[in-house]
Amino acid sequence: MVLKVQMNCEKCRSQALRIAAATQGVTNMAIQGKEKDELMVTGDGVDSVKLTRCLRKKLHHATILTIEERREER
Repeated sequence: MVLKVQMNCEKCRSQALRIAAATQGVTNMAIQGKEKDELMVTGDGVDSVKLTRCLRKKLHHATILTIEERREER
């Protein structure tokens, strides 16, 4: 999933990564985008609404941009 988060400084970016890392099911996260204001999170069973609420509580603005389910082909 990709979330747009208001991250104006390095402290905000590291705080967003800490919040994402503490969320159950998250296996990988990265900051991306032209203005480094998008948080890409991958994992199994991640609750996108719960993660967005936690980010809003600390960083005051977070929006879900995309959620995509990827299945591994065997």
